[in-house]
Amino acid sequence: MSISRRCNWSPTRSSAAATSPRRRFTTKREDREARLDRDTGNEPGAPKSTLRIHQTIARDLGIAILNGRHPPGTLFEGEIESAGRLHVSRTAYREAVRILAAKGLIESRPKAGTRVTPRARWNLLDPDLLAWMFSDEPDPEFVRDLFELRGIIEPAAAELAALRRTEAHLTDLTAALDQMRAHGLSTTAGRAADQRFHHAILAAAHNAALASLAGSVGAAVSWTTTFKHRKQRLPRDPIADHDAVLLSIRASDAVRARETMRALLGHALADMDLALPSR
Repeated sequence: MSISRRCNWSPTRSSAAATSPRRRFTTKREDREARLDRDTGNEPGAPKSTLRIHQTIARDLGIAILNGRHPPGTLFEGEIESAGRLHVSRTAYREAVRILAAKGLIESRPKAGTRVTPRARWNLLDPDLLAWMFSDEPDPEFVRDLFELRGIIEPAAAELAALRRTEAHLTDLTAALDQMRAHGLSTTAGRAADQRFHHAILAAAHNAALASLAGSVGAAVSWTTTFKHRKQRLPRDPIADHDAVLLSIRASDAVRARETMRALLGHALADMDLALPSR
């Protein structure tokens, strides 16, 4: 079973550490786990946060599944063999498997082993899965599927927001847009403000089912925008599109709110197509 090359699985020692008489010699597994605890999975430019060992293993295995290195139906080695190959404890490996199973990527059965599930069972809107997909080159077809889904959800949310928003919602939307304008979407702060803008629209819709999608929509907004800016400078500034949505919601114009959000997403997909490989 292969793991992401971003992690160095072999223990290393500096010459100074090797010659120190006080150094407690660690096992290969302890060295490996110490390195994994320092690994991160943040958006580029975001504040660093430490992932636990099992989270890092889950991330690397998840990426390998999502990018096709472990396609549906792949049978993993047993727990003892896999933990030994990765030089981690069986407990850490077991916790990683539980994370992936909860996200629908794998299933473990007694005597049958651990196997990658069919793609239809993957929780593709899970924020972690979205981050893992965009850690490298995302599948162009899935990206377009993602925008198609947003095209169903967000125009309807904007329409409802225009009818149901409060002054507090308008304050949140205005503050988020001001931060987007101040920082620009090429920055982490600007993308965080972009997420808040879209979250605020879902909140203003006053629909609990829509609000439950905020984490997934926010992750999709953040990672697609990050990817676009990572590949090239955008040909136009999308702030005006967001401003048009806000003006429509402020005016309580439901029809215009729906149309301006649809236009915003259409322009965003056009920008994304420039960054994606050709069909």
